[in-house]
Amino acid sequence: MGRITTTVALAKASWRVLRADKELLALPVMSGIATVVVAASFLLPLFASGVVTDGGGWIGAAAAAFLYLALAYITIFFNAALVHAADERLRGGDPTLGSAVRGAWARKGRIFGWAVVSATVSIILRAIEERAGFLGRIVSGIVGVAWSLVTFLVVPVLVLEDVGVVEGIKRAGSLFRQTWGENVAARVGFGFLGFLAALPAVAVVFVGGSIGSTAFGLSVVAAFLWVGVVTVVLSALNGVFQTALYHYATGGPIPDDTFGSAAIAEAFVPRSRRGF
Repeated sequence: MGRITTTVALAKASWRVLRADKELLALPVMSGIATVVVAASFLLPLFASGVVTDGGGWIGAAAAAFLYLALAYITIFFNAALVHAADERLRGGDPTLGSAVRGAWARKGRIFGWAVVSATVSIILRAIEERAGFLGRIVSGIVGVAWSLVTFLVVPVLVLEDVGVVEGIKRAGSLFRQTWGENVAARVGFGFLGFLAALPAVAVVFVGGSIGSTAFGLSVVAAFLWVGVVTVVLSALNGVFQTALYHYATGGPIPDDTFGSAAIAEAFVPRSRRGF
């Protein structure tokens, strides 16, 4: 199969995993709640003390760095839990929220190391964007996209292989060379899917605004909730897809009865065996 066909098959497989384990949708929700709580615990004291309004200084910079790290850790931790659960399902098991969180917690050291690297890269790119003007934004955007593509499989590697952060990044880069087409196609496809899924929210707000102020307010709330649901589903689907792509790249096991489709199962034949 071509790269686009393979990507579609992997996405279908990921969707079937998510349908079989709907409780995994709770992981992005938990991640979002934890993010809001942690961000508020950092920012509210800073605003109350006047540090932010006074320009921040070194205290504000240090707090921002710690906040970057904390938020990165939360995001990566729950992504790792999703990967662990998806891997369990792809191997024929029956994951639960408890098993997913325990799987991520068992790799908490690696997750922290990757969070440090990820937060550091984000801070550097943000600094380039702010200090180099328009050109800096272009460079930061290009480097950021390239970094996210090359490191797309870092979390599955850290969760499913016995390697450290540095080796995990190297390993993810090696897998990227095998799966760059599927990786890029998935990013574009998920982005387009998110755009289409968000269109009803725009339509609801437009209709509500044309009716009156009360209807407009209700439509904004409904649109916000709908976008939240779409974000949660796509976030979970992306985590499962990471795991599916990792299995595809490494020739990992994929039980036929999980998907019930020879076409989808064939997508998981490793590239070295496919006879291109």
